[in-house]
Amino acid sequence: MLCQLSIDPAFEQARIVRFIQQQLASAGRERLVLGLSGGVDSSLAAALSVEAVGSENVHGMIMPYRSSNPDSERHARLLAEKLGIPCLRFEISAMVDAIESAFPEMDARRRGNIMARCRMIALFDQTEAFCGLGMGTSNRTETLLGYFTIHGDGAAAFRPIAHLYKCQVRALAKHMGVPQAIIDKAPSADLWAGQTDEDELGFSYDTADQVLYLLTEEHLSAEQVADRGFSLDVVQAVQSTMAATAFKRRLPPSL
Repeated sequence: MLCQLSIDPAFEQARIVRFIQQQLASAGRERLVLGLSGGVDSSLAAALSVEAVGSENVHGMIMPYRSSNPDSERHARLLAEKLGIPCLRFEISAMVDAIESAFPEMDARRRGNIMARCRMIALFDQTEAFCGLGMGTSNRTETLLGYFTIHGDGAAAFRPIAHLYKCQVRALAKHMGVPQAIIDKAPSADLWAGQTDEDELGFSYDTADQVLYLLTEEHLSAEQVADRGFSLDVVQAVQSTMAATAFKRRLPPSL
């Protein structure tokens, strides 16, 4: 890992907790709603939320599809039990099926996007029922790579860990006591059987973190990044992915 990617976990924890409290205060609300996928990002966001507002004011949602990996729900429940937060299970299969039945030619990517958006319909409904704010759980690596669904997992009232690279998420999660099984598991949006983020992207998060840092914060060229010991093909793949998904990181243009 690049030394510039190292963080002071205690300092970062306190800074994010203050940010969460400020966002709630500015909205006039005291509660939070977030999806619990069983992954490290949502687990860290939940742990930070509990510190910010107390477990009684954090509402977790588990939203599986029928083909979801059972480990995802098991890890989500493990985390919810550890933090002492109430957790609602809402299966999205019927919602997805209603759309898919009208478009039987749908491929796995289209179905995955629908799954992500159905989850946000349910989650944002619960923000009203719980009088809370919907918290995003995306990290900086995913955001820069466009590895999220617009109006799906990219939807949120605010995003408290969106400035953290994936390696920093793992470091802070470990500091906050997130179960090691969650930290160590292969990152997956769990949109179809056997799907993993890194297989779909074509490179590891550890590599992406470092390449993205050098490209976006050190402002190096692809060739200069490659000179630091990275494959030029991988650097260019990261760069191309950022460019192709730039529209996801902008507000919709209007006249």
